[in-house]
Amino acid sequence: MLRQYELVDRVLSYDPDADEALLNRAYVFSLHAHGSQKRASGDPYFSHPIEVAGILTDLHLDDETIATAILHDTIEDTVATPEEILKRFGPNVARLVDGVTKLSRIEAQSENERAAENLRKFLLAMSDDIRVLLVKLADRLHNMRTLHHIPKPDKRRRIARETMDIYAPLAERIGMYEFMKEMQTLAFQQLEPEAFESITKRLEALTVEGEDRIAKIASGLKLLLSRGGIEAEISGREKHPYSIWKKMSERHVSFEQLSDIMAFRVIVDGEEECYRALGHIHRRWPMVPGRFKDYISTPKRNGYRSLHTSIIHAGDTRVEIQIRTRAMHAQAEHGLAAHWSYKQNNVRPDTQVRWIQDLVEILETAESPEELLEHTRMAMYQDRIFAFSPKGELIQLPKGATPIDFAYAVHTDLGDQAVGAKINGRVVPLRTEIQQGDQVAILRSKAQHPQDNWLNFAFTGKARAAIRRHLRHKERDESIALGRKLYDDIVRRLPVEIGKEAQKAALTRLKIADSDALMEAIARQKVSDAQVMEALMPGSTTGEDAVALPAQREPISIKGLTPGVAFNLAPCCHPIPGDRIVGVRQPDAPIEIHQISCPKLDAVEDEDWIDIGWGDKAEGGTARLAVTVKNEPGALGAVATLLGQHKANILNIRFDTQDTTFHTNMIDVEVRDASHLMKLIAGLRAADAVSSAERA
Repeated sequence: MLRQYELVDRVLSYDPDADEALLNRAYVFSLHAHGSQKRASGDPYFSHPIEVAGILTDLHLDDETIATAILHDTIEDTVATPEEILKRFGPNVARLVDGVTKLSRIEAQSENERAAENLRKFLLAMSDDIRVLLVKLADRLHNMRTLHHIPKPDKRRRIARETMDIYAPLAERIGMYEFMKEMQTLAFQQLEPEAFESITKRLEALTVEGEDRIAKIASGLKLLLSRGGIEAEISGREKHPYSIWKKMSERHVSFEQLSDIMAFRVIVDGEEECYRALGHIHRRWPMVPGRFKDYISTPKRNGYRSLHTSIIHAGDTRVEIQIRTRAMHAQAEHGLAAHWSYKQNNVRPDTQVRWIQDLVEILETAESPEELLEHTRMAMYQDRIFAFSPKGELIQLPKGATPIDFAYAVHTDLGDQAVGAKINGRVVPLRTEIQQGDQVAILRSKAQHPQDNWLNFAFTGKARAAIRRHLRHKERDESIALGRKLYDDIVRRLPVEIGKEAQKAALTRLKIADSDALMEAIARQKVSDAQVMEALMPGSTTGEDAVALPAQREPISIKGLTPGVAFNLAPCCHPIPGDRIVGVRQPDAPIEIHQISCPKLDAVEDEDWIDIGWGDKAEGGTARLAVTVKNEPGALGAVATLLGQHKANILNIRFDTQDTTFHTNMIDVEVRDASHLMKLIAGLRAADAVSSAERA
């Protein structure tokens, strides 16, 4: 464990102007606060925050960050309070410590809820001051280094899984690859112990031979570049176990079949030398097609810059080579922390980590812990592709993303209004997968709104969160609108006129916050009509004073409401405008609309029925037809042509029965109303190819 003077000397060695008194106060305060606490290893608990601070001194971070590392567990694990930290160490350190502190005292929540709440608080603090992330990553790295001391296997696996899903991707996203690799290796050891042991043993068996081969290849690279007038530092290594295991899993190959276990770094003085070195290497050895990537001209979103290529060395050895400058190498090793300066006041994330703001948007829109964790992992832990806007702006997306993801990555309003897309000048559906380097243009309309089926192909957490937020708001707005219609009908059925004061009193009796909440509760059957009546007019439905209430007089219009939000059209009878219909109320779900003759209504209780009407000029619906046609060439084509002539769009065709003479098809068609449907059926019955046509 670092002694007090050793830690202070480390900071002063790279920051002579550091607040030495602040560091000394933090060291002494944390030492006394943790007192006799022990870690699972038996070491004094105080050793952990000091080791975390030591990790951060290697990154040359400022005195406030080092003090935060020393104090980061005091609020969570000791009797120290946020007020005490604020008084002793000032507002900046107090804010950073609070950002790192987990909400571990919430005992009543589920494991997912605790994880989500911790992540929520952490990411919000991180979006305000990136130093929170740096302290948290160092904290997690040291915890992973000592994870083997925890006796319970389940707890070790839970911590390892959280590290693999959240903290290693966070480190990767800000370019701290050394942190990421060590976290992944340590987590992999816990999550897949047999695979870890197997790969480690095989790597050890190759060590002697590998060292010779690595030294030989590195020497050859240095000689080649030196002859070309390029001074370079060359280093080689075997890839770490998790990286090897991941490639084995993704490519479905064995360890022996992997050909790129070795990787080399070529570090040169300037950017021009990077490209010159690449040219010499490619002239000397054949490159592996598809394995060259230029992250200098097109940096990763976390600021990573380097040239990547793979070559075939000595005829049979596949070798990965990374070429970069010294500044690029520092960025690659320690990412955002590499260009940190204690003299800079810019502690907010810069454009290289804009994805943090995307995560904050997800925090604000996620409705449940599961949704938050799902979207956050999606946003952090996916392979990336690059796509371009029509103006040449570079947009990074996860592999598998579609134009709807691209639209939301540009701006939420663009995503909400997307109606189509052009990829490389060609109009494509919104569900089309974007490929590396595609140019994407989004077609928009102010009349468009997010659709629930977009969730089937939206890939990014930001897009899915925005779509769900809009659908939730739309569902609530329409539930309130429907509830208001139902409420007006309830009021009409009472024998007295109901004013605002009576409604306020009803809200109190029902323990509902406001009028909108009441309307939503009525629409979603969280309160019954009788309960609302009784709350508005006590005694109207119970007791000796109960009055005879008139039957419902006017059907509730569903005009202006959206199918699938405030109500669903029942798939059993496919009601369309013009049909006589009835609604079935379902607890905490949209009203289901049936034809009045639907057999399924026999099982519905009377109190669940509600009189429903289409409203004036209601248009549009899906009808199902059972059409029997002759079993001869062109018969089905004739049916399709006839439907098209009648302006009916075919949504689905399914073969139902077939014999040597006839076959029956179930055809779903979009129609305007019942009158339009009857004309279709009449036209079908008159066609030579059709034996019969009925509504199914």
